[in-house]
Amino acid sequence: MYNPQAFVVEDLPQLHAMMGDCRLAVLITHGEHGLQASHLPLLLDPQQGPNGSLYGHMARANPQWHDLEAGAEALVVFAGADAYVSPGFYPSKAEHGKVVPTWNYLAVHAYGRAEVFSDPHRLRNLVGALTDRHEAGRAQPWKIDDAPAQYIDSMLKAIVGFTLPIQRLEGKRKLSQNRSPADISGVRHGLAASLDPQDQALAHLMHDLSSKE
Repeated sequence: MYNPQAFVVEDLPQLHAMMGDCRLAVLITHGEHGLQASHLPLLLDPQQGPNGSLYGHMARANPQWHDLEAGAEALVVFAGADAYVSPGFYPSKAEHGKVVPTWNYLAVHAYGRAEVFSDPHRLRNLVGALTDRHEAGRAQPWKIDDAPAQYIDSMLKAIVGFTLPIQRLEGKRKLSQNRSPADISGVRHGLAASLDPQDQALAHLMHDLSSKE
């Protein structure tokens, strides 16, 4: 992705944290049938490989897994919070008017080649781990053992799992770092005043960033 130096994130734990905050990633491949994309919940193991490894599954009926099996490079996009930035947020608008709209956002791109698997034991462990992650915090979390074993076995036959060791990571955190301190403050306060949760999340991130500098 286009990533000016002011917005680059290179710290591995921070990249992993940004990936963990994204509940649904986009897996993109290019194979025999052209570009394909699937929206998938994924698990990250930060200890597997120099950049960590991703684990997920897709429907066996989804032809994209054949791209993975054939060794195609995959791009996985993790999108974080985003917010429209109005020129009206900038104090510099009143000074010279040379301002335009933009967008603040967080994103991580992970690249690698996957191993595809259909082993029922591995698939069951993967589905169980994904379930535990997203059921956490519920009063009565659902467990894979809550469903009849025969039913689960039939569902596992309908999916394909994959492991994707991350070969390369790109992180971007665009929080108005290329603007003047006054404009940054204006954007932060403008977003904080919004009722939109993502706008408020970006405002908090901008506050945290300015506190560290």
